[in-house]
Amino acid sequence: MKKVEKESLLKSFLLFFLSQTLLAGALFFLNYQKELQSLDENIFSKMRLCSFSLQCKEFQFDFVPKKQYELYKLYKDDDALSAYFSIPNATRNALKIYLPKKKYMQEVKTLQRTLLLNFFIVVIIIAILSVLFALYALFPLRKALHVTEEFIKDILHDFNTPLATLRLNVSMLKSETGENTKIDRIENSVQNILNLQSNLRSYLHSHVAQKELFDLKSLLEKRVSLIDNSYKDIDFTMNVQNIQLNTNKDAFSRIIDNLLSNAAKYNKKNGKVYISSHKNILEIEDTGKGIQNAHRVFERFYKEQDRGIGIGLHIVKKLCDELHIDISLQSEPGKGTVFRLNLQNII
Repeated sequence: MKKVEKESLLKSFLLFFLSQTLLAGALFFLNYQKELQSLDENIFSKMRLCSFSLQCKEFQFDFVPKKQYELYKLYKDDDALSAYFSIPNATRNALKIYLPKKKYMQEVKTLQRTLLLNFFIVVIIIAILSVLFALYALFPLRKALHVTEEFIKDILHDFNTPLATLRLNVSMLKSETGENTKIDRIENSVQNILNLQSNLRSYLHSHVAQKELFDLKSLLEKRVSLIDNSYKDIDFTMNVQNIQLNTNKDAFSRIIDNLLSNAAKYNKKNGKVYISSHKNILEIEDTGKGIQNAHRVFERFYKEQDRGIGIGLHIVKKLCDELHIDISLQSEPGKGTVFRLNLQNII
């Protein structure tokens, strides 16, 4: 299940579960108030019956002045529940029948336990229904994503034939005419399309479960040598520890390729790129143009230059999230940019 699907599933579940749980909680609270009132009325009815015979063990009795209290009414005091009844042929005193607060609270707690048990059973049922609702709501999204991915895969596959033909003809034209800046621009454009194709393939696949052990320094040396061939005027300097990584090698290579190519592509003439590592932090620093809005660089289609389409760093962020790599950057316009990768979770 993809990240967007998990997020949609979780939000749908929480929306249904919390709304239904709050509604059930409100209904149970109202029911608790009603049951508590019924309990008081039941106790008062027993007291009235007890006032006729005095044959009731759960209540206690006393005599009080009649004028101090209203008869046939239930009183809730701090220490007891009490009611006052008239005594035949008695003009001054009234009969007080009361239930100690301790016994009353025992009955209230019994009522609370019963209602809480019923509430938890209802919450479990709501949770099950919420999962079913979330899965049902997720189905159209998964179907739409699947159709979109299949369409993109077909497009990417269809790119291969025209790109191969284009590269072949450009190579033949270059051998016939020699070095030519226009042909070089065509080659660079074709390479940009190939890079975009690779980025889109990486974007479509999940790389979390596909892990392998590999050496960071060796991988960086290979990726730098490939980038260096395309940017002869850029000086690459590397000072990296010999660290073993356990993650998806292809996805990590795609991250490095994007960061290195950006560092070279948007650098100044005869610029430098520094690659270093310290305490599980990998840094890629350039002496290029810098970034005006560094907080937006990972947004899809955001770009500050005419070159590219603004999807490379968005894909880098997506791959870093999949591989549990924390990525951050620091940039100053006119001086350069530093990207930092925290590799702690993949060592």
